[in-house]
Amino acid sequence: MSLLQTVVAFLVALGVLIVVHEYGHYLAARICRVKVLRFSVGFGRPLAVWRLGPDATEWAIAAVPFGGYVKMLDEREGPVERREAPRAFNRQSVWRRFFIVFAGPAFNFAFAIAVYAGLFMHGLPEARPVVAEPPAGTVAQAAGLRAGDTVRAIDGRPVETWQELRWRVVQAAIQRGSLRLEIASDRGHLREAVLDLGAVAPEDVEKNALERIGLRLYQPKFEPALGRIEPGGAADRAGLKSGDRVTHVQGVAIRSWGDFVKAIQASPGKPLVLGVERNGARLAVEVTPERVLAGDHEIGRIGVGPRDLDKFYQRVSYGPFASIAKAVEKTWEISLFSLTMLAKMVLGEVSWRHLSGPVTIADYAGQSAQLGWIAYAAFLALISVSLGVLNLLPIPLLDGGHLMYYLVEIIRGSPVSERAMEVGQRVGLALLLFMMAFAFYNDLNRLFSG
Repeated sequence: MSLLQTVVAFLVALGVLIVVHEYGHYLAARICRVKVLRFSVGFGRPLAVWRLGPDATEWAIAAVPFGGYVKMLDEREGPVERREAPRAFNRQSVWRRFFIVFAGPAFNFAFAIAVYAGLFMHGLPEARPVVAEPPAGTVAQAAGLRAGDTVRAIDGRPVETWQELRWRVVQAAIQRGSLRLEIASDRGHLREAVLDLGAVAPEDVEKNALERIGLRLYQPKFEPALGRIEPGGAADRAGLKSGDRVTHVQGVAIRSWGDFVKAIQASPGKPLVLGVERNGARLAVEVTPERVLAGDHEIGRIGVGPRDLDKFYQRVSYGPFASIAKAVEKTWEISLFSLTMLAKMVLGEVSWRHLSGPVTIADYAGQSAQLGWIAYAAFLALISVSLGVLNLLPIPLLDGGHLMYYLVEIIRGSPVSERAMEVGQRVGLALLLFMMAFAFYNDLNRLFSG
């Protein structure tokens, strides 16, 4: 993916998430009959402004895209006409102010739930939780796992996909606990295995938890026979059909699906002549692999999958109510995991290298957009949850800082003093600048060191 495409994917993601967050504040303010003066996507000088609605609210797009704001009528920020004073934010009860401020992060969570629910209903292509042979000396080998084992449940909860297995293991590894696995062997025999993650070092979890633990996805040896053909892909345009068996690429014999994949990936944008067997006939088909970015280099892709793929991969979908329930559960788990990681960073149990800034997020935005709308939508939902969690932290200048002041006001029965708020804002600004500086440092470190 080009730099321009990555930037566009990043800006679209920022725009969507900022609008979602700020619209939560805006809608709550309107419900409470507070006058909204401006809804801005971005900070700084406005590039475009529209005045809409009975209050002639300014809807603006500003020059600096890293954030946004909803400006409400407030007597602390300027003179307010007497007839409009009841609509000023500062005149509202503490519960209304709490509601308006909380609505921003709440909309981030609601957006994530809606996206995840839609993805669960649409169905996601997922690998089955089948493990490869664990490396010697790993936790998985010590637990007795063997190649071809299928993990059916963890601590009594069913497991349907490799992604679900990975998520639960990483969560337990962060807590350095243990997991009881229900295993079905490749011959269908059931047994239990216990993964003891107490000895897994934090630095191992930080890099690739499953690899360090010894859990690897089973990679079956498929024949070089085509299964699903992606509509509109390079293979489809070249006339390849499901059931075709690839025998040669550029005259070189192909004996396995792995050989075929390597040949395609090694030739991005280069025309290749494939030797194909179809219904007993031998054909020569020319196909040009599309260029796709994998990490920091390009590979070729033609949009095909092997035959018999459904033995190891499946499309998982749910009904509307089950999808909403799973979406709520996923959003809740990601939120708790984010808070746990932040707490462990503060306590020094997990490295601050996990903190990412805009460069890393832009990279992920570009890569997910390249993989298709499903991956990009999942990326938006994940970042939306992270944004909601971040804004609820009790740091002055963030929504969570204001909510903290309102909670103190509810308990004391009187607002926090202006002096306390001024000191809090200085501390909050220092904390945010520190976090931003560290995030930028991590971004640059990843960029230049890989």
